[in-house]
Amino acid sequence: MKTMKLIGLMGLGLALLSQAALAKPVEVKFDKIADNVYAYVGQIIDRTNDNYGLNANYGLIVTDKGAVLIDSGASYTAAKQLEAAAAKVTQQPIVAVINTGSQDHRWLGNGYFASKGADVIALQRTVDTQKKEAASEIASLKNTLGEQMTGTEPVHATKPIAEDHKTLNIGGTDFVLRYFADAHFTGDAVVYLPKSNVLFSGDHVYVDRILGVLPGHSNPKTWQKAIHAMVETYPNAKVVPGHGKVCDMALVKKEPMAYLDYLNDVVGKAAANMEEIDAVSAKAKDLPVFKHLGNYDVLHPKNVNSTFLFYEQGN
Repeated sequence: MKTMKLIGLMGLGLALLSQAALAKPVEVKFDKIADNVYAYVGQIIDRTNDNYGLNANYGLIVTDKGAVLIDSGASYTAAKQLEAAAAKVTQQPIVAVINTGSQDHRWLGNGYFASKGADVIALQRTVDTQKKEAASEIASLKNTLGEQMTGTEPVHATKPIAEDHKTLNIGGTDFVLRYFADAHFTGDAVVYLPKSNVLFSGDHVYVDRILGVLPGHSNPKTWQKAIHAMVETYPNAKVVPGHGKVCDMALVKKEPMAYLDYLNDVVGKAAANMEEIDAVSAKAKDLPVFKHLGNYDVLHPKNVNSTFLFYEQGN
């Protein structure tokens, strides 16, 4: 019996050590995708302490006059992780941060970089939504990230860009900041690098995992419009999506664009035709073409329900 107990305790100890190993913080690392262009591809799970809330993708572009970040992370702590990862790629300081959106992990690291002299750049549309969402996003993240939120303040672009399409030149590199239509959040934008033909899509694009239609935030109808316009405008670009691996437009068409087409053209149409939501949900439950995507079982039923209600309300 003592031997069996000892074996059991050893097994429990090994299991706990295994869990501890699995729970270690992620390595934030920028990988090269083009000359002077790098991307960090975050986990496709939810925000955790171990991933610093960086469960999304971020860009780093090295210019002649400093480095530029695409999005700044979920907190002061996350921003420092991105800065440390950038320092392993270039000795150039981060001189600018461009925000593609207003969801927490896109911009709540702005304050850290601004305190070090970096310019924060965003469209007026994006800043308006950031200001609207700031208090609730910070409160929610404090529950998830705890002490990592220490020092996090809602800092916005001091000179938001009024236009929906603006080309900026930073250190000899052109950045095209562009709004197509509201997507995952109101005011979502993309950043395109003409020289390298790389598109940072922000939350217009999710690959490897299902996207989320969030009630009160996401507009499935305009999101569909935006992703179609984006694909038409940059058909051959290499894409750094908001979530998931770096890809081409073929995968964008196959996964998020096709999924948004389904939500709008099938679920939305059914709601507009006053079909019963239970019947629509039952038909939509098992879609083999999308079932391989991460978070399908959790988010897909919610997306169908959110889209149905959106259209049912006459949107």
